[in-house]
Amino acid sequence: MFAVRDDEAALDIVQDSMMRLAEKYGDRPPEELPLLFQRILQNATRDYFRRTKVRSFWTTLFSSMAPESAESDNADFDPLETLEAQEGSKQAESAYDEVARAQVMALIQEEIEKLPARQREAFLLRYWEELDVAETAQAMGCSEGSVKTHCSRATHALALAMKAKGISL
Repeated sequence: MFAVRDDEAALDIVQDSMMRLAEKYGDRPPEELPLLFQRILQNATRDYFRRTKVRSFWTTLFSSMAPESAESDNADFDPLETLEAQEGSKQAESAYDEVARAQVMALIQEEIEKLPARQREAFLLRYWEELDVAETAQAMGCSEGSVKTHCSRATHALALAMKAKGISL
C-alpha cells in the first residue's frame, strides 16, 4: 500500500503474488517461502508501475480522440452507492469518524515515509509483513541485531512524532 498508494491495487498485487508463490514455489521448504514472497511482491509492484505507465499513455491518447458529445451527465452514477450500509461496516461509520481515522492514517503514513530507508524497511517487514527478526534480517541482508536496532529506532521516532502531533496510539 505504501508503494502503490492505492488500497485496491495493493490488495490485487498481494493476491497475485500469493498465487504466483503457490503455483511456482509450492514444493519449496516453508522456511524459504517468506523471502520468495518478498521478491515476488517487489517484482509485482514494479510490473504494476510499468502497466500503469503504459495504460496512462494509451488512455490519454485515446481520450483526446473521443468526441465531447459522448460524455453523459450520468456517467459517474453508481447505483451501488445508493444501497444502505450495514451497521458496523466502514460505510456505516460517521463522517467525523471516517475523516478522523483517515487523517490519523495519513499522518502515520507521512511519518513512516520520513523514516530513514533501513528503519522504514525493517519496520514494515516486521510489523506490516509480520516477519520474525531472523526472516527480516535475511530479507534485508543484515544481522538480527541490526533489525532490532532499526525497528526500535523506527518505533521510537514514530511514537515521538505522533505524540508531538497530539495523537496517542
